[in-house]
Amino acid sequence: MTLLSVKDLHVSFRTEAGLVEAVRGVSFSLGRERLGIVGESGSGKTITGRSVLRLIRPPGRISAAEMTFDGIDLMGASEKQMRALRGQRIAMVMQDPKYSLNPVMKIGAQLTEGLRLRDRVGAAEARAKAIAALEAVHIRDPERVMEAYPHELSGGMGQRVMIAMMLIPNPDLLIADEPTSALDVTVQAEVLSILDNLVRSRGMGLIFISHDLRLVARFCDRVLVMFKGRVVEELEARHLMQARHPYTQGLLNCLPRIGGPRAPLPGLDRSADWARG
Repeated sequence: MTLLSVKDLHVSFRTEAGLVEAVRGVSFSLGRERLGIVGESGSGKTITGRSVLRLIRPPGRISAAEMTFDGIDLMGASEKQMRALRGQRIAMVMQDPKYSLNPVMKIGAQLTEGLRLRDRVGAAEARAKAIAALEAVHIRDPERVMEAYPHELSGGMGQRVMIAMMLIPNPDLLIADEPTSALDVTVQAEVLSILDNLVRSRGMGLIFISHDLRLVARFCDRVLVMFKGRVVEELEARHLMQARHPYTQGLLNCLPRIGGPRAPLPGLDRSADWARG
């Protein structure tokens, strides 16, 4: 069953230097599965994810031949309809909790704010749901975390809080923008395990945005490889290491290998033809 369908998505920004096309003709579909989007910084990964939520503001402009979520036309939806979808049915975990969490609000207040204001849930019920969400992401002492400020948490703990915040409404689609990029390997594995369990147990669709090709190959079901706003290759994640496009091969060749040669890693030679599609 197709949960999300995107066809010919374009995102552009009008700047003093002229029109900048950040996303150019991206198309993909998503079921209740794990879809990875990889590429260099500036390839359009995050802009693609934010476009699904219609979070691109002027001078940015979104256009698409089709962008539907569970039968809902996202391009034709009003802002009121989009507000009802954001968080409630489509959630996004931003890249760095240091910039996503309010530094002057306790974690408990941030977790319960949406429940109280949007869903009109009472304080006691909202607190109970917030604690249950923290327990779902394997936070051992949720009562203590509820009373903490963001700066009192480690990077891994902050990332788990962000995931818990997005999962409280039980969304159908979760967009995770590099949720493990600032974490050490052990914590990274724990966060991935949490996301994997949630996708399987709740039947969510997951868009996993990352620059780590090996991680995506292990964790996702399918992969989109982006270069300068375009999808240059789409393949099953288990076949990522056998990718055929020269850009994907170049990214893979830049990865260090344990036991590999000690010579300097090769640079990535880019072709202008890749961006033209």
